[in-house]
Amino acid sequence: MVDLSIRIGKLWLRNPTMLASGILGDKASLLERAYRAGAGAVVTKSFTREPREGYVTPIIVGVPCGFINAVGLANPGKDGLRSILEKIKGKFPVIVSIAGATAEEFVELAIIAEEHGARGVELNLSCPHAEKRGLEIGADPRTVEKIVSEVKSVVRIPVFVKLGISDNMIESCVRAENAGADGLVLINTIKAMKIDIWIKKPILSNKFGGLSGPAIHPIAVRTIYEAYEQVDIPIIGVGGIISWEDAVEFLLAGASAVQLGSAIAWKGYGIFKEIIDGIKYYLKANGFSSVNDIIGLAHN
Repeated sequence: MVDLSIRIGKLWLRNPTMLASGILGDKASLLERAYRAGAGAVVTKSFTREPREGYVTPIIVGVPCGFINAVGLANPGKDGLRSILEKIKGKFPVIVSIAGATAEEFVELAIIAEEHGARGVELNLSCPHAEKRGLEIGADPRTVEKIVSEVKSVVRIPVFVKLGISDNMIESCVRAENAGADGLVLINTIKAMKIDIWIKKPILSNKFGGLSGPAIHPIAVRTIYEAYEQVDIPIIGVGGIISWEDAVEFLLAGASAVQLGSAIAWKGYGIFKEIIDGIKYYLKANGFSSVNDIIGLAHN
């Protein structure tokens, strides 16, 4: 018998798998379905203060190594957030992803999330295709510290900080920890592009989008490994997990939990059970009694 339960700050999860932000996260029924499929927690899509229609189609394109998407943070805004949370309040662990252009916007959304039953908030400081609400925020360590500090001052639920690839990423991780963050979420999609060679133009309406899927997995592994050696707060790994072996690799690199996104498009909701069963198998085969025994083990 092995124990898959983990604790990330104040948040207890029955197992270390989570639904990643931006995947099925705008409808209460889809969030609940992911939890029933086995996820330890679910993360909503990113909500902003005001509703956003996002970019016009095409907003996603498949590539041999994953997907490139530029949705543009489409969401129903704070009123839609309230509605979704009220439908699932108290049923299972829900973490609300929030995005803003200012610290004040993050604070307002975090308060709404807590008031309506969220178990945590994930600060999206790394969207690669939303102007003034994305990667440039997380790439500025001082801005990261300011936003985290102000959000932590107004909510009691855990605050997780999602960062993407930048020259200052590790410093931003450290600043987030100094400001009181309960955990890090590494990494977001990576800015990319796909050009149609016949019409000789970029396929996405926004030209650039975020690359997800297996292509970014080794980059995420490296990032988690580096961050684990610099911070003491838990890390949630995300990026290109399509098998239980991928998930175990994140755990060994230093992640306490893993988020699944693109894999759902390939394998459906069954990916949660597949990964949970795989982690159990790995723990038993190697004589471990708890998933906590292998977190960061690759550093020994």
